[in-house]
Amino acid sequence: MQHRVSDIAAALGARFEGVGDLTVTAAAEPSVAGPFDLALAMAPRYAEGLSQGRARAAILWEGADWRALGLEAAIFAPRPRLAMAVLTRSFDPGPVLAPGIHPSAVIDTSAQIGPGAAIGPFVVIGADARIGPEARIADHVSIGAGVQIGARALILSGVRIGARVRIGDDFIAQPGCVIGGDGFSFVTEDRSRVEEARQSLGQNAEAAHQAWLRIHSLGAVRIGDNVEVGANSTIDRGTIRDTVIGRGTKIDNLVQVGHNVIVGEDCLLCGQVGIAGSTRIGNHVVLGGQAGVVDNISVGDGVVAAAGTLITSNAPAGRMLMGSPAVRMDQNVEIYKAQRRLPRILAQFAELQKTVKNLVEKGAGGES
Repeated sequence: MQHRVSDIAAALGARFEGVGDLTVTAAAEPSVAGPFDLALAMAPRYAEGLSQGRARAAILWEGADWRALGLEAAIFAPRPRLAMAVLTRSFDPGPVLAPGIHPSAVIDTSAQIGPGAAIGPFVVIGADARIGPEARIADHVSIGAGVQIGARALILSGVRIGARVRIGDDFIAQPGCVIGGDGFSFVTEDRSRVEEARQSLGQNAEAAHQAWLRIHSLGAVRIGDNVEVGANSTIDRGTIRDTVIGRGTKIDNLVQVGHNVIVGEDCLLCGQVGIAGSTRIGNHVVLGGQAGVVDNISVGDGVVAAAGTLITSNAPAGRMLMGSPAVRMDQNVEIYKAQRRLPRILAQFAELQKTVKNLVEKGAGGES
């Protein structure tokens, strides 16, 4: 599809200079851009790449001399990453899914498929499921009984959605994610070593070995509008009440959300985040890659946790966290600096010990 430079600029809310009627068909990095590509050179460090490629138009940083860079047109975007969001959506053709229902799909007769939906090969849809209008479901997807999915969903290959899950409009599920599996919840007939350790802080954990008994998951998962779940991520259903993912939340690949968890609106859960059961995550929370949250705590609105942070207690709203266990980000930086100084401090302390010892020995010798 061809796009005029002037139209792209209007979509981005940005200004352009040069030939507005110049058309491009794709976006590319500057060094490999061809004459019909829009080169993405949004910072001065990409200028050299423009000389290596053949782009005639580019998105540039404010103040760039587009004529000196050999271009015929340029768009100036004040917020490059925001421009990327709009631009990539314009150029993304999306997955190619044939309209209608593939002959190999297995759909229960009681299921309802909305108008304009595309159901791919080897899809299985259970009893009383309801699929919204214009939903696109790729191959080898399994959708359980009683599931409700809103309009314009995009569910990619190999996704598994368990029974009774309810999902809002404009949902995106990347390949292989699992929504609505059983929660990880077990108990022993008598007090377990885990319970003993929690009560005594590890001072007395002598309970005998016992078998684990399953606590079954009777709840489901409820997901709001405009949510995305990344590849191979898992969201467990609740034990009694539903696990909840709020509107607008984005979940990266390989994220684990435990049973009974409530995640608020417009959160960002990055790769390999783990949230243990019955924890509440507020609105607008960002958890960096490999961050972890223990069970039965709350994380307030607007919390940002850096990569690798382990949140082990309630986090107040607006707090910036870092470290394991988590502390305020500025405090973690000071702790890290102190740790770096420890070898030097210990060496100085050893020298002081020697000095004190020598002084004591000399004093003792003088008294005798």
